[in-house]
Amino acid sequence: MKNRLTKYLTEFSSIKLTRPISDKIRVLEIAGVILTGIGKFIFMDYLNWRLPFVVVAILAWTFYVYYRYKKDRNVLSDWGFQLGNFKTVFKLMLPFAIIAIAVFFLVGYIQGTINLTWHIIPLLITYPIWGSIQQFLTIGLLAGNLKDLKRVKLKKSLIILLTAIVFSLVHYPSLWLMLGTFILALFYGYIYLKVKNIYVMGIIHGWLGALFYYTVVGQDPFAEVFLKYF
Repeated sequence: MKNRLTKYLTEFSSIKLTRPISDKIRVLEIAGVILTGIGKFIFMDYLNWRLPFVVVAILAWTFYVYYRYKKDRNVLSDWGFQLGNFKTVFKLMLPFAIIAIAVFFLVGYIQGTINLTWHIIPLLITYPIWGSIQQFLTIGLLAGNLKDLKRVKLKKSLIILLTAIVFSLVHYPSLWLMLGTFILALFYGYIYLKVKNIYVMGIIHGWLGALFYYTVVGQDPFAEVFLKYF
């Protein structure tokens, strides 16, 4: 009897009770997202420190994810960092990705901006990492926190629209990028508020983003960001 009681007490003590997230924390996270967006204009657009900014942003937000995870082991799945529904979400988003790629090549062909080189290969591999961080910030923290605020209740349609506007504005001054990210965020916001998976969204974001640059925008981000250091 004593051994059984000791076992139950040990198991109970190992359970971490999850505290509800306060509106204060949610607002601070939203503020962090906005500050990161402002940092993009300063460090990427004005100072042209694209690679350092991306690396610092990835490390900083990864540390924050780890910090929150240590306090609440359920926070990763709450945000959408999970593999259980990976196939389901991937199949759900695949038709959108296929249609988007077809449109990219069509627009690129009409404009004469298709410029596919081997440079796209490393971007297809690495860009999903940055894409995952972007989706975590805009969809996970912005849309997710706006949805779960206790004192302010917003309609899902308004949350999706606000998230898409913010994500689009961050990509100013490229009109093509603003249009593309606005449409992407509308679809992503709709999906995320139904079923969450940051991994799928990040991967597809990275692949679509890389193709978008080499077809519609006609730029070579690999050369602009990496080759200048060699």
